[in-house]
Amino acid sequence: MGRNIRKRRSPLAVRAVAASAALAIGGGGLVWANFYASAHESHSAANTTKAATAQVATITCPDVGQKLTNVPNQARGQVDGELATLDQQITAAYQRLATTRDAQTRDASFVQNAILGPLKNNRSVIIDRIKLEISRVGGKVPGWLDGLSTCAGQPADQTNAGGQNNGGAAASPSASASAGAGAGAGAGASASASAPAGGAQAGNGGQGGNGPLATDFVDITKVQPNVTAKAKAGAAGSTGVFSTACGVNANKKFNTDNVIVAPGVTNGAHHLHDYVGNQSNDAFATNDTLAAAQTTCANQGDKSTYYWPVVRVQNGTQDFDQNNLGGGKEGNVGAIQQVRQAQIKFVGSPTSKVVAMPKFLRIITGDAKTTTNGLANANAHWSCTGFENKVQLTQQYPICPRGSTVVRTFAFQSCWDGVNIDSANHRTHVAFADAQGNCANGFKAIPQLTMRLVYNFRAPTLTNGQIKNAYAVDGFPEQLHKPATDHDDFINVFDDNLMNKMVTCINNGQRCR
Repeated sequence: MGRNIRKRRSPLAVRAVAASAALAIGGGGLVWANFYASAHESHSAANTTKAATAQVATITCPDVGQKLTNVPNQARGQVDGELATLDQQITAAYQRLATTRDAQTRDASFVQNAILGPLKNNRSVIIDRIKLEISRVGGKVPGWLDGLSTCAGQPADQTNAGGQNNGGAAASPSASASAGAGAGAGAGASASASAPAGGAQAGNGGQGGNGPLATDFVDITKVQPNVTAKAKAGAAGSTGVFSTACGVNANKKFNTDNVIVAPGVTNGAHHLHDYVGNQSNDAFATNDTLAAAQTTCANQGDKSTYYWPVVRVQNGTQDFDQNNLGGGKEGNVGAIQQVRQAQIKFVGSPTSKVVAMPKFLRIITGDAKTTTNGLANANAHWSCTGFENKVQLTQQYPICPRGSTVVRTFAFQSCWDGVNIDSANHRTHVAFADAQGNCANGFKAIPQLTMRLVYNFRAPTLTNGQIKNAYAVDGFPEQLHKPATDHDDFINVFDDNLMNKMVTCINNGQRCR
């Protein structure tokens, strides 16, 4: 990939976000407006609920980065920076949405005139810059780019808010009833956006005001089994397993950067990441610095970087980043939970042998923006210990029974185009195998990274539409902390000898470290 020599991006856009956030800063960080409360809270519950359903809950914008699949290599650094600015603009607009609820109830055109209109204008400027960067290096500018500047307000009932299980299939009736009990009343409740004493939260938007909702949770014991059998390995398959032990981020390496998506941009993720493995990963890391870094992995030949958004319990407390961008200032609040176990394994293909991953291969699995993008790239898997082979959830967080605890699992893309270590949208150079385990379109099978993260926090309780001690994954503020936004990131920094050992192990059907 080479060294990134772009200059540090101007802090103007970051200051714009901070200025917008400052409107809502209270002693403990960002105090978000009640998403669902109307100006008529003294009216009947039915009227309140009706008003809540119609109110704009978040802002949805076309994801320019996902649609840009063909950007010349010479322009990618600058284009990534401009894409990060689009994210900053959405964050600032969303924060204005969340802190102007009174004005919105007085003026039906406020959201369009004061938030969405200016956002469109700001996005148009950045999209023009993207077009200029592409054309400057001789690339072809897609004609549809100009149509991606317009954003819309998304009502509360259109935000993928629970009620479904993995793969988008409807949850069992009992699961839906459990998750949604009292949800209508909770949605229209006039509870404060901050958590009341004792950690109880109304179902109106969580401790930070931007999620989770009561309907984002389900009692896992009431969900019908939905895990399908894996494809069986054939004679040509590769059945080995290679494990690498890299710890649980006990040294608390955190940042809100994302060097894959937004290289050179501080707070490019707008949410906090746990890191294990490579210890030099931040926005300004290069292939050279990653290769020279220290690692938490037991096998020092693995300097790969593994990172994922933290999980927080919204129990009324704040954490070290309560006054930071990416933390409390952007709605990511609550007590950060350390992973109890982080199991990292690479497995084979049921239909073929695997080839070595190229060094510095980047893979992102899942989509941090499913609330507005939809579920096409969702790859979240939430479950509980003792239930993992029965139930995996994408659109709801599980409430685990006594003696069981929350588990997040990830299975990364296992097919590689054989050429590129990254792509313009950070997706098209890798792909998932089909249901039988085959790689299509000339892609090659590579060791499939799988991760299992086990936690140990107390299960939340859901009573009459109120969730107590809710937990949620960190995310972009406008994504409302939906379970489906969970995602995971990986950069391969195995040395050649260890990578070759991994490939041999997997292809020979062995279990190795």
